[in-house]
Amino acid sequence: MLTRSSPEPLAEQLSARFAERIRTRLIAPGARLPSVRECARQQGVSPATVVAAYDRLQAAGLVEARRQRGFFARDFQPAGTPGATDPPRASAEHAARPAPIDATTLIRGMFHGASDKPQPGSGVLPAAWLDAPFLGQALRRVTAARAVAHTLLQYGEPAGDAGLRAALSRRLADLQIPAQPTQIVTTLGATQALDIASRALLRAGDPVMVDEPGWAVEFARLSALGYTILPVPRGPDGPDLAVMQRYCEVHRPRLYVTVSVLHNPTGYCLGPASAHRVLQLAVAHDFHILEDDSYSHFVPGHATRLSALDGLERTVYVGGFAKLLAPNWRVGFLAAAPSLAERMLDTKLLATLTTPALGEKALAWCLEQGLLRRHAERIRERLGQARQRSARHVKAAGLRFAAEPAGLFGWVDLGQDTEALAQRMLDEGYLIAPGALFHAERRPSTLMRINFAAAQDAGFWEVLARVRKG
Repeated sequence: MLTRSSPEPLAEQLSARFAERIRTRLIAPGARLPSVRECARQQGVSPATVVAAYDRLQAAGLVEARRQRGFFARDFQPAGTPGATDPPRASAEHAARPAPIDATTLIRGMFHGASDKPQPGSGVLPAAWLDAPFLGQALRRVTAARAVAHTLLQYGEPAGDAGLRAALSRRLADLQIPAQPTQIVTTLGATQALDIASRALLRAGDPVMVDEPGWAVEFARLSALGYTILPVPRGPDGPDLAVMQRYCEVHRPRLYVTVSVLHNPTGYCLGPASAHRVLQLAVAHDFHILEDDSYSHFVPGHATRLSALDGLERTVYVGGFAKLLAPNWRVGFLAAAPSLAERMLDTKLLATLTTPALGEKALAWCLEQGLLRRHAERIRERLGQARQRSARHVKAAGLRFAAEPAGLFGWVDLGQDTEALAQRMLDEGYLIAPGALFHAERRPSTLMRINFAAAQDAGFWEVLARVRKG
C-alpha cells in the first residue's frame, strides 16, 4: 500500500506502482485504469493525487487519456527495442480477429511473483507438490552412465531420444492411440509441439478454429503467426457443432485446435457423441485436428480422445510433462500420421535442430520404471482433496462455478468484472486469472479461473470478499 511516512510524495508512489505494472505487463496494453474517483477511493487518497499520478504516467508515455472514457495503458516497449515487423495479415475475406493483447499478462505474472502467497491465477502445481525425489535420481542415473559424454558431445537424434519415443508409444497405446515411435517427435514442452504442428499445417491467413473460452497464449500465438482465429464456443460435452458447421461452409478452416480432456479453463471433457461428429466434420470439410492433452495425467485413461477414435488419421496429438513433473522440465511431444510426422520433424529442425537428450533420457527412465504413473496417482488424489476444499470456499463465499469442478482448474462466476478486480487483488499480493484472458476478443467477463491447488487458502477468499465489496 501507499506509505504516507515516505519522503516520496503519494502521487509519485502511485504513478511508480502503475508504471511498474505497465512495463511488466501486469497491466496489459489497452487495459483501462480505474477512474480517478474509484482509484482515489481504493487507495485512500484525494482525487488530485490520482490526477497527478496519471499525469506523470501520460508524460512517460505509459498511458493515454481518451475523452469521456478514461485512462488506458499503452503498449510499452523499452527504449532501444527495434520495431518489430508486422506479422503477415489475413486476407480481406477472413480478417484476423485481434489477439488478446493481454495474453502474456498471466505468464509474466507467474514469473514476476505478486508475493509469497499462494497464487490462484497460476497455471502450475505448487512446488511442494512437485518435489519428487525420483527426478533427481533419474538425472543422476543418466549423467552417471558412460555414454553421457558421447551424448553431450554431439547433437541428439532429430526426432528425439529413441528410448523416450518408445516409452511414449507404449503410453499412447494405453490411451488407445496407435503411434509407432517413428510417428512421435519430441519437443521443448507441449507449447512448442503446438507451435510446430500449426506451423507445419497452416500458412499465413489460413482460418483456424479454436475453443472459446480457451488458452490465452494459444489465441495470441496463432494470431501473431498471421492465422485467422475462428472461436468455437465450448460446452460441457464439446464444441458448438452448429458454429463449426457454419465456419466450415463459409471459411473452410484448415485446422481445429482443441483440448478434449479437462479443457482449460472450464474443466470440460469431450463426450463420445460430440467427438464422433467433430471427426465427421473434419472428413467432410478436409481439416486437421490439433488435440492438446496437456492435462492427461490428471484424469483416468478412459476419457474420450479424438486421436484414439481417429487413429491419428486427421488428428495430431500433443502431450507434455511440465504440469506433472516441474514447469522447467520442458519435455513435450507430438504424434501424427507418418507423412505429417516427417513434415513436423522438418519444422522442428528449422527451429531448434534437435532437443536436449539428457532430460529426455531421464524422463524415459521414469516412464519405464513406473515412477511417473505412481507420482500421477498421488497428484490426482491430492488434487481431488484440494478441489473439494476450494469448492467449499467458493460456496461459503456465495459464489458459483460456471462449470462442474474437475481437474486442475475451476471456472468461477464472481458476478462483477474480474479484469478490474485483478488489479485490486494485485495490491493485496494475489495474482488471479480474469475471464477476459480466455477469449479471442477482449470483452468484460465476470468469470475467473482458479487453480484448485493454490485456492485452498482461506486468507485468499477473505481478501477477495473484502475487495469485491470494496
